[in-house]
Amino acid sequence: MTQSSVNILVLHGPNLNLLGEREPEVYGRATLDDLNALIRNHGKKAKATLRIFQSNHEGVLIELIHKHRRWAQGLVFNPGAYSHYSYALRDAVSAAQIPTVEVHLSDIQKREEFRKVSVIAPVCLAQISGKGANSYLEAMDRLLLG
Repeated sequence: MTQSSVNILVLHGPNLNLLGEREPEVYGRATLDDLNALIRNHGKKAKATLRIFQSNHEGVLIELIHKHRRWAQGLVFNPGAYSHYSYALRDAVSAAQIPTVEVHLSDIQKREEFRKVSVIAPVCLAQISGKGANSYLEAMDRLLLG
């Protein structure tokens, strides 16, 4: 895969539309629009084509994975709280066979016990957490480098 030919789907899960307002001590003050601008800029520099979506609804996220499975050559996915219990999203990621990196803004290993386990991580290439917006950028780089 050459960098100029990589299509990357970026999915933000539940509550990420509240970035900048929700628990800024955990998630920072940047908004979702700020994060998306940073992601787009990084993608542009890498000559990647991006499609970015956010949804609070599990079924919508599943439909987006299904819809883009033949277009996307990589998936950067922040499933939010769905990480910890959504076998339906796990199955969607697995079935789509898109190389996927699960991301989290906060360090899920330093949070509540229930956040330490992801049912989605085992079907992903990697999980990157605790690096704020850089979690997304590192995930993109991982996908671009193959």
